[in-house]
Amino acid sequence: MSLGAERVRETFNPSMDNNVDKIKRWTADCIDFCEEHKDLDPRLAALAMTAFEDAAMWAVKLVTTKK
Repeated sequence: MSLGAERVRETFNPSMDNNVDKIKRWTADCIDFCEEHKDLDPRLAALAMTAFEDAAMWAVKLVTTKK
């Protein structure tokens, strides 16, 4: 399992919502990209990874909120 997949807990989706799977996969890919390029600037990579995790949390909340 990649760092991105671990950070977004990609396999955890009790609602079985396809949108949640998509959000987590895209976010995991973005985090993995930052990890691959962190040698350029570790601080910026860490900030970007944290921001992606935060955005994923809000996006999951968006698609799982019932009116």
